[in-house]
Amino acid sequence: MSRSTGRTLDLFEVFARERRPLSLSELSKAIGVAPSSCFSIVKTLKSRGFLYEVGERKALYPTRRMLERSLAIAEHEPHLMQLVPVMETLRDATGETIILGRRQSNEIVYLKVVEGLHTVRYTAQVGELKPMHSSAIGKVVLGALDRADRLALIEKLPLRQMTDNTISDRGRLVADLDEGIARGYQMTLGENVADVVAIAMPVKIGNDEFGICIAGPRHRMEPRHAELAAIIASTLQSFASGKMRGRS
Repeated sequence: MSRSTGRTLDLFEVFARERRPLSLSELSKAIGVAPSSCFSIVKTLKSRGFLYEVGERKALYPTRRMLERSLAIAEHEPHLMQLVPVMETLRDATGETIILGRRQSNEIVYLKVVEGLHTVRYTAQVGELKPMHSSAIGKVVLGALDRADRLALIEKLPLRQMTDNTISDRGRLVADLDEGIARGYQMTLGENVADVVAIAMPVKIGNDEFGICIAGPRHRMEPRHAELAAIIASTLQSFASGKMRGRS
């Protein structure tokens, strides 16, 4: 990613976090660049209709142009249009948060999140990047590889310690993946986020492979992980047979 592209994205992340109009000096400080560099980014975004000035001090705030463009893109994303009904069915059947993700380089990117129905639930954000070794969808991706490719990739992964429960030993990770392959689903037990359990299986559309998982508090998820896995399996079977296509 180029430096200017990264700074532009950082600017929108700042607005999303602050949720208020910001001055040029506030923006430059927030994204860590000189005011002159920030001014260049702001000038371009204003000229394209993505930012406008607010109030006498001419603070800046995004217009709805980015939102409208994003919605137009999202509404025509072919895979999500097919898989959102699957995710909603799983959410309704389990009450827990459902996440769709896929491999991006050597990480997992979350593409869609359908939040659970419980007051206390796991919350995730679209676009989050997660390590492959500590996420249930990452384990699905690793488990789908040929064994030689899986072992080679595991050797390259940094295996960062995300929580006290993260499997950071390569031998233990290989054994854990083998257990998941044998039982038909992968899971994490507080390995990516403490006290959160996730259960995942693969789903394929054409040549594109995804992982779909149920995530929630450990005290609810762990005792019924086999039951929840069976719900994923039956729902994905219905999807594969065409019974769920066209639902909105």
